[in-house]
Amino acid sequence: MIKEAAQRLPSIDENAFGAMFDSFGQSRVVLIGDGSHGTSEFYRARAAITQRLITHHGFNIVAIEADWPDAKVVDRYVRHTPSKSTNQSPRDMGVFDHFPRWMWRNTEVQSFVHWLRRHNAALPAEQRTQIAGLDLYSMGTSIRHVQDYLSHHDPDLAALAKMRYSCLEPWVDDPVVYGRTFAKGVAPCEKGVVNMLRDLLERRLDIDGQDDGDGFFDAEMNARLVRDAEKYYRAMFYGSDASWNLRDSHFFNTLNRLLQNRKSRNGGSPAKAVVWAHNSHVGDARFTDMGESRKELNMGQLCKEQWGASCTIIGCGTHTGTVAAAHEWDDPMEVMNVKPSRAGSYERLMHDTGMPSFMLDLRKGVLNDGLRKELMKKRLERFIGVIYRPETERWSHYSTAVLPRQLDCFVWFDETEAVHAFETAQPDEQPSAGETYPFGF
Repeated sequence: MIKEAAQRLPSIDENAFGAMFDSFGQSRVVLIGDGSHGTSEFYRARAAITQRLITHHGFNIVAIEADWPDAKVVDRYVRHTPSKSTNQSPRDMGVFDHFPRWMWRNTEVQSFVHWLRRHNAALPAEQRTQIAGLDLYSMGTSIRHVQDYLSHHDPDLAALAKMRYSCLEPWVDDPVVYGRTFAKGVAPCEKGVVNMLRDLLERRLDIDGQDDGDGFFDAEMNARLVRDAEKYYRAMFYGSDASWNLRDSHFFNTLNRLLQNRKSRNGGSPAKAVVWAHNSHVGDARFTDMGESRKELNMGQLCKEQWGASCTIIGCGTHTGTVAAAHEWDDPMEVMNVKPSRAGSYERLMHDTGMPSFMLDLRKGVLNDGLRKELMKKRLERFIGVIYRPETERWSHYSTAVLPRQLDCFVWFDETEAVHAFETAQPDEQPSAGETYPFGF
């Protein structure tokens, strides 16, 4: 039944590949998830779909599961915004330079970034597509960005920021220690970071008028990140569900602000976003074990609740091949063999079609009722993050889901290969021991 409903995909490098997803072009938000953080086909397919959405359907934001400050450096490059790194190759920018470096420092991402820079070059500044980071693992860097911006635009508020953020100074290089120290007691820094964001927003009209770009918005988003990161690191020690929910809520709120800001900057013209993140973040959590059993929410759920049918969720999966991952946190990246998918899983159903690649539109009214009913039966689904533990794969990487309600479209590649990372070894010393911990997604 799947074989009859599935649409065979052309080569990712062909223009026809992106055109296969034109039916999702009317969405306001398209979330494209990957079944691992280290599979070349997932990255290349995501880039090809995104290029089509940008060139043919007016999408003008690419929001990625990465830190805001690092993504901002890349954004200046693709939008030709004057900066020290404007003419540097993404490989030489010094961004995404912490574990897991291969997640964004790879040739697949670099190719898309170069393409977007070329595409934007022919457009007026206000029409250029931007790149932005959704994650919150950059507390120290974000603090410095807020202080630096205010030192040039509001020295009095800059002095206040320095005083308030100094509370976090002992922990910015290891915020996990801050979270552990104050998890169950008084949080001495919380009030300061909350008030800093409030005061910054109250001065918006005074400060923003001094800008001829989006400097204030960048400072605002860094201040929001600091506020949420302070709360996140404390929540880590309440339990993983609390910190997961805070992180994904930050993803969603950041995305929402991106859309609002883009629309206001463009005189009310539409803002449309493509999101790149793991399947665990984009697939609607209400229809997975994480939502049903662990009471966790995610960005995909929040987007569906906010935008309904104007939000499309696309996921990617594979049967076997190779993947870039690590065995443990901060271990070197390795190219590992991906075990064949388990019997009884959604991946095994896709593999049994015998088709090397296809897309399956899961939407009600598109997928035939009989197949949709069959796929509505809860099954295992595989999730590989930056850590891969094949020896305990069933318990480490499989979770139950109801695929047609979790996703709107499933993109299948039966055999895949690892992303082509710039570096395989990870840094000896991390800028923050807490970055990306405790999640592999």
